[in-house]
Amino acid sequence: MDQIYLEYTFSVNPAEPGNEILIAELGYAGFESFVENEEGVVAYIQKNEWTPDVLETVEIIKNESFKVNFTYKEIAQQNWNAEWEKNFHPIEVDGLCTVRAPFHEKPSTKYDIIIEPKMSFGTGHHETTHMMIQFLLKNNLQGKKVLDMGCGTGVLAILAEKEGATNIDAIDIDRWCFENAVENITRNNCEHIKVYEGDASLLNNKNYDVIIANINRNILLEDIPIYISCLNNDGILLLSGFYKDDIPKIKDRCEQFSLKFVENLEKNHWVAVKFIN
Repeated sequence: MDQIYLEYTFSVNPAEPGNEILIAELGYAGFESFVENEEGVVAYIQKNEWTPDVLETVEIIKNESFKVNFTYKEIAQQNWNAEWEKNFHPIEVDGLCTVRAPFHEKPSTKYDIIIEPKMSFGTGHHETTHMMIQFLLKNNLQGKKVLDMGCGTGVLAILAEKEGATNIDAIDIDRWCFENAVENITRNNCEHIKVYEGDASLLNNKNYDVIIANINRNILLEDIPIYISCLNNDGILLLSGFYKDDIPKIKDRCEQFSLKFVENLEKNHWVAVKFIN
């Protein structure tokens, strides 16, 4: 039986920083996937996760500094391709990596990643995924053991393999993300990625050279001690999914376990941070 989703179409004024704030708050409310456009944001939530008060905690709708209107409709899973094809354009990151759909032309960049996102997060269009790709491109992954936590479409795990990582675990708590990541890994002819459905409880007795976690701030703060327990000496921890104002809380949590802050990237108020063990 196909999973039914609700598609919410939001108009946001002003769009900057309104879209970013709206996406963050919708993520906390249970929405899974987002597409930004000139008018605002299109967001998706599973019908069985939906309640009539699903937008009650989305404060930007009540904020007089923004004008936010919305409509919504049901959409079946099999119709998803038609929806995202209307909005999905290839992206290029630092002239080195292209993330595209199967129907886009093959690029000339060093890394070519083909993603069919369906209901999963991680096409590279969102600022956090874009910055995590930038971080991976800046670091040597040759022969490394890598964890992609909250893998979504699997795009970061796929890039890690293309950069030479030889042992990669990709984990997501959402069943549809798990299935979608498996599909995309096969689509990109990857051979060194194992995909698991679950959360940080799967990390017992695991160890990694590089850990990637692009998840919301509250989950990161809760799970950072688990990530650090799995991180090898001189290992790298890359985190995103939060705003610049959240960096002090993330830094404090990591420094409690003796991790060293290296640098952060910033894009439209979103950030990605790098720590070393």
